[in-house]
Amino acid sequence: MSLVGKKAPDFEMLSTKNLETLKEKVSLKDYSGKWLVLFFYPMDFTFVCPTEVTGFSDRISEFRDLGAEVLGVSTDSVYVHRAWMNTPRDRGGVGHINYPLGSDITKRVSRDYDVLIEDQGVALRGLFIIDPEGVVRYQVVHELNVGRSVDEVLRVLAALQTGGLCPVDWKPGQKTL
Repeated sequence: MSLVGKKAPDFEMLSTKNLETLKEKVSLKDYSGKWLVLFFYPMDFTFVCPTEVTGFSDRISEFRDLGAEVLGVSTDSVYVHRAWMNTPRDRGGVGHINYPLGSDITKRVSRDYDVLIEDQGVALRGLFIIDPEGVVRYQVVHELNVGRSVDEVLRVLAALQTGGLCPVDWKPGQKTL
């Protein structure tokens, strides 16, 4: 099901916003007035997932320069997220992350965004760019074994913000059609 052009499904879930207490929730309304890159990944402590989570974290300033925030979501608990974030990258963890991870332990958010693999209880790799008014402007969903490109997400975000027609391989700074 495509969500593009529709209001993003509302959500509220526990997050790593406060890594000490793990009691701070994150919701769609927290990002009102900003662009949001919302991405789902299968599980913490796996192989491809940490490359994506750290890839987005390492380039967070580029997203913020475009007026966007990033939120990663899996069906793991906030306790698993914290353990993963407290584990150094060279030991299978992700270390410090520059954006929160949401815990969709109820699987409701993954279901609402149509990325849940029901019989496995994990999310596909789904990524949604939501505009400041809460409308989904971009979505891509694919299987578990292929990570996403941070360069492509930044390119698409910048293209969406032009409001113009962006041809194949358009890059920021180039003319639109």
